[in-house]
Amino acid sequence: MNGMKTAGKGLLALVVSLSALLPAQGAGLQPGWRFAPPPGVIITQSAPRHALALQANTQVNPIYLRQVVPYQTNERSGTIVIDTSAHFLYFVLGGGRALRYGIGVARSGFEWSGTHKVTRKAEWPGWTPPAEMLKRQPDLPRHMEGGPNNPLGARALYIGSTLYRIHGTTEPWTIGQNVSSGCIRLTNADVIDLYERVQLYTKVVVL
Repeated sequence: MNGMKTAGKGLLALVVSLSALLPAQGAGLQPGWRFAPPPGVIITQSAPRHALALQANTQVNPIYLRQVVPYQTNERSGTIVIDTSAHFLYFVLGGGRALRYGIGVARSGFEWSGTHKVTRKAEWPGWTPPAEMLKRQPDLPRHMEGGPNNPLGARALYIGSTLYRIHGTTEPWTIGQNVSSGCIRLTNADVIDLYERVQLYTKVVVL
């Protein structure tokens, strides 16, 4: 009998603990930059166990997982080639191969292309929305310090004199979609991997 009481108390504690993780009834999107997660993914307000706990490969379509693929190009090894229509970023390895990453790209009306260079690298970057974005979305914060909740994610590569970046994301389910205002987003795990490979003034080709 005492064993049953103990088990019952344990089950009640588990239910209470789990209920604390569930979002409030009717909770909608976060203001401004949030996109709805897919069914089965719950957004909590609790701090993650570690910075990368906000992303998981299980939330990304397997086709967009990082992998070495055949890739014929005239670009030299170390170049970044971004195929926005296919939602892939290629880090050219040479020898007819590239390391391919799945990406989220610009939504309709914000597409762009061109050849630039990486002019800055930042770990856990802060985010200051540009004036153009604030005009469209006045509820956005004027500045957010870097960290696990920052929409730029774990790393950022700044592209030339543009306002665009290659950066991480707190919304890994948006990889493979047209969601941004022009920036290229990867999962936090992928952007950390890419960041370690890329040097300043690396050539970036956006198709």
